[in-house]
Amino acid sequence: MLATNKIPAPDLLAESFILLTDDLSYARTFYPSSDIVKYLNELAFRAHLLIYKNKKEKKGRLKSFWMYEFPLLFRQQQKFFFYSFIIFFVSVCIGVVSTLFDDTFVRLILGDSYVNMTLQNMQNGDPLAVYKQMNQMDMFLGITLNNIYVSFLAFIMGALLSVGTAYVLFNNGVMLGAFFTFFYQHGIFTEAMTTVWIHGTLEIFAIIVAGATGLMLGNSILFPGTYTRLTSFKKGTSRGIRIVAGLIPVFIIAGFFEGFITRYTQMPYAIRSIFIILSLIGIIWFFFIYPARLKNQIMK
Repeated sequence: MLATNKIPAPDLLAESFILLTDDLSYARTFYPSSDIVKYLNELAFRAHLLIYKNKKEKKGRLKSFWMYEFPLLFRQQQKFFFYSFIIFFVSVCIGVVSTLFDDTFVRLILGDSYVNMTLQNMQNGDPLAVYKQMNQMDMFLGITLNNIYVSFLAFIMGALLSVGTAYVLFNNGVMLGAFFTFFYQHGIFTEAMTTVWIHGTLEIFAIIVAGATGLMLGNSILFPGTYTRLTSFKKGTSRGIRIVAGLIPVFIIAGFFEGFITRYTQMPYAIRSIFIILSLIGIIWFFFIYPARLKNQIMK
C-alpha cells in the first residue's frame, strides 16, 4: 500500500504500521547493514507521517486498537487460546470426576462455609441466593476487579515458563467443574447452568484468553526462534499486555451482568438463555470471525 503511494484507510494504516515496525525491528537486529533496513525505515517513516499528521491521535488510536490492533493480535496468537482452552477443559473434567467420586472434594475446593451456605439456600428454595447477598454496585466492582486481577496474574505467571499460567488455569477449571457437579448432585444442574452462565460466558472465556497470553509469554522465553531470548520476551510481553488490557471491557460487562442481572434467579429460562446466546454470538464474531476477515482484507 505505502510502496504504491496509495493512502489506505486510517485504521488499516495503523495496523500496517504496527506490523511494519515489527519487521523493521527484526531487520535492524539481524541485518543492520542490509538495504531492506533502509527500505523498511522509509516505509515506516511514510506511515508515521500519514498517521500523525493531524491532532486526533488519541481518538483515532483508541478506535484503531479496538477495530484492528486487538483483533489482529488475538488472531496472530490464536493457537495459544486453544492450548489454554485444552488445559482449562481438562481441569474442569478433573473437577467433575473428583467431585463425583469423592464427597469431600467439593468442600476442599469451594470451602466449607460456601458449601454449607449453599446447602442452606437450597433448603430455603433459592440455591443461588449467593448472588443476592451483596449490594449490586459493590458486587459489580468487586467481581470485576477480581477478574481483572486474575487475568493479569494468568499473564504474568507465564514468565515461569508457562507453568504458572497452567496452574492458574488448572485452579479455575477444577473449581468450575466441582461447582457445577455439586449442583448436579443436588438435582439443580439446569438452574445453575442457566443462571451462572449469564455472566460466566464472558467471564470464563476472558480468563481462558488471559491464560493464552501467559502461555504466549512462556513460549517467547522457551522458543525464541530467530530472535534473541530477550528480544522474544519483550515482544511477547508487549503483545500479551495489549491483549490482557483489551479484555478489561469484557470483564466489565461480565461483572455488570453478575452484579445486576444474575441475582434475579427467578428469571424465566428464555430470558436467561438470551443473555447467554448473545454473549456467545459476540464472542464468536469479535474474537474469531471478524479477525479472520480482517486478516484476509490486509493480505489482499
